[in-house]
Amino acid sequence: MSGSLVTGAAGFIGSHLVRLLSRSGEVHGVSRSAQPSMAGVLWHRADLRDERATRGLFADVRPEVVYHLAGEVDGAREIGVVGPTLEGNLAVTVNVLAAAARWGCRVVLAGSSEEPRPGNGHAPPPSPYAMAKAAATGYAGLFHRLWDLSCAIVRPTMVYGPGQRDTAKLVPYVALSLLRGEEPRLTSGSKVVDWVYVEDVAAAFAAAGGSERAVGQAFDVGTGTKVTVRETVELLYRIVGAGTAPRFGTVPDRPLDVPQTADVGPALELLGWRPAVELEEGLRRTVAWYARAGRLAQVWRGL
Repeated sequence: MSGSLVTGAAGFIGSHLVRLLSRSGEVHGVSRSAQPSMAGVLWHRADLRDERATRGLFADVRPEVVYHLAGEVDGAREIGVVGPTLEGNLAVTVNVLAAAARWGCRVVLAGSSEEPRPGNGHAPPPSPYAMAKAAATGYAGLFHRLWDLSCAIVRPTMVYGPGQRDTAKLVPYVALSLLRGEEPRLTSGSKVVDWVYVEDVAAAFAAAGGSERAVGQAFDVGTGTKVTVRETVELLYRIVGAGTAPRFGTVPDRPLDVPQTADVGPALELLGWRPAVELEEGLRRTVAWYARAGRLAQVWRGL
């Protein structure tokens, strides 16, 4: 058996994780399509919705640790996302767990902070995505109990940072709108968020994969700090140097949103992990990245 396998390695968190892991060992990345050029990463192309393709991937790589980040990330509250999130998150995870159990490797799953957990008062999942993630956690526990699969779950709160390609998410959406001189359309801004920087999240996954104490555990990964969307947007306006004030309430709030705050104690106690990047510094790095990537640096007075 050799090295680590990262599913969803071309994605937002996955791309940061493979860079981190490649500094200290052999890393295999798998993606359905994009296979970016990254030094020290061996790339594989596979659709993990296909059970046979998943088994074949594991037979080729024979990994020691699997970081399973692949999935259908869509927090919409619409019937149309039930099927894709069920297949892309639950069915894919079961395929990965089954293949890992056959090869005897450790698995670190990407969970969701919207799963029922102590940090949200065990609130029921508010979206099809969160429901699929909660069911995947249940299957991970089943594989651990029945077949002694070594498995840990990392549940990030609201992840942000450089390289987030889904520009409909709040931070890239607002940052890019302001850099272009456009006014973002905003909710009331009352939602409470626990923001966590993407490189800190990658470090938490790596810590869980390298610790025997992580087996059988689920870890919140965040800062434990509550910040409203309104406060976050106002901070982005200050960082960019926008000459106007944000207008909140131009689009409706999303239904069933529950404040999500991390209980950072278990990750600190068992993994020795804590977040290193504070929100303002992380947002400054993120805005700078989007400014450079979009050739809009001259718009931002802070560059």
